[in-house]
Amino acid sequence: MPSVKLKHSSTDPISSSLLSRETHFRISASLPQALPDSTPRLICCEEIDGQRWKHFAESDGSANSFRDISLESPRTPFEEVGSFLRSYVVPEGFPESVNESYVPYMTFRALKYFFGGAMGVFTTQSLLNSVGASRNSSASAAVAINWILKDGAGRVGKMIFARQGKKFDYDLKQLRFAGDLLMELGAAVELATASAPHLFLPLACAANVVKNVAAVTSTSTRTPIYKAFAKGENIGDVTAKGECVANVADLIGTGFSILISKRNPSLVTTFGLLSCGYLMSSYQEVRSVVLHTLNRARFTVAVESFLKTGRVPSLQEANIQEKIFTFPWVEDRPVMLGARFKDAFQDPSTYLAVKPFFDKERYMVSYSPTKGKVYALLKHQANSDDILKAAFHAHVLLHFMNQSKYDITKSVEQPDPVLAPMEYELDSRIAESCEMVSTSYGIFKTRAAEQGWRMSESLLNPGRARLCQMNEERE
Repeated sequence: MPSVKLKHSSTDPISSSLLSRETHFRISASLPQALPDSTPRLICCEEIDGQRWKHFAESDGSANSFRDISLESPRTPFEEVGSFLRSYVVPEGFPESVNESYVPYMTFRALKYFFGGAMGVFTTQSLLNSVGASRNSSASAAVAINWILKDGAGRVGKMIFARQGKKFDYDLKQLRFAGDLLMELGAAVELATASAPHLFLPLACAANVVKNVAAVTSTSTRTPIYKAFAKGENIGDVTAKGECVANVADLIGTGFSILISKRNPSLVTTFGLLSCGYLMSSYQEVRSVVLHTLNRARFTVAVESFLKTGRVPSLQEANIQEKIFTFPWVEDRPVMLGARFKDAFQDPSTYLAVKPFFDKERYMVSYSPTKGKVYALLKHQANSDDILKAAFHAHVLLHFMNQSKYDITKSVEQPDPVLAPMEYELDSRIAESCEMVSTSYGIFKTRAAEQGWRMSESLLNPGRARLCQMNEERE
């Protein structure tokens, strides 16, 4: 098997000072046997959202690289628009991801909101007339239009953010807190209209967009949170009582604000203090929820604890340790599950060296030294347990790679670890991780189940790329 080495070479101190302060990684592999000539060789096929790609290895005598070829004809503009609209109005995996009653329900729901939106124009005009605006006044019509535009902008914001889709299931705590941050941002923009009344419409529209995005996160994450509290078929009762508590607290808060507003306090100071109280309460609110499923954050806590101590944390421990102040749409994570082939491998030699370790698995894992990330690629036949195992293996490999870097940094004498010699074999680390996963994955699942974790409902949000079967073809 070709040896994959990550190496940084250094010479004597004088010549080292002239080197660029950059770690050079060299991947060495005996490719002449794998790629005997410069003819492109098919080494992998990949499918992403129904589109198939072939990845060819090319060699120009000095460097090896990939060439990607799509097997599908380019989409027409109408197909692109249709795909774009479907990403907003139907759930991922539609129609397989929902039952047959979804389409008629959403059809009549859309009609209901159509008539409701039309009625809103006339009710807004009636409200304005009731406070003294003339029915035939152009000023009344302008105010009504401005108000309707403000509300319309908010609805557009709702629609745009709804594309987050399954993230409301995977990272509901993080999205819930992010939504509360957006709610306070929208309130601050509304507050700014007092300082710039001539910009009322754009500021009010912006505030309404932000606050409606926050409303989407609140309504989309409410049911899973209440579901975590219900022990029987009483989720409706739990939801009703929870909303009643929220409304009572809201009314008391409104009365409190009316009392203190009579003393003419500083608007900015009062808003700042109330916002701090709101966000602190929101953070503790989502932090107190104990969920039984493993999303990426809780899975990371569970695996890291298992690798360090040999035990899986309890439901309460892992939920408390879960990071809340993160944004789920930011993909800057050390483990990428369901990654694309071109993200995981920068040259054919790395792929050819790693592939033999996973011939009997329905996934692959690899490490990118330049990015400092572990990539888990899923094969087309991968089921839910394979995805869980791939995520576990990725964290094990990351643990080994971090330990290697720590040991190397600790063993060198130079004060600057960037200039220290770094040499360890990636393939040996992958071999060690394979051996550890084969003996410890079953133990991890058993101990997690003993702690009450629902392993079959893991919400790890893998990417949609899958490695598929290929035929040895040449182009």
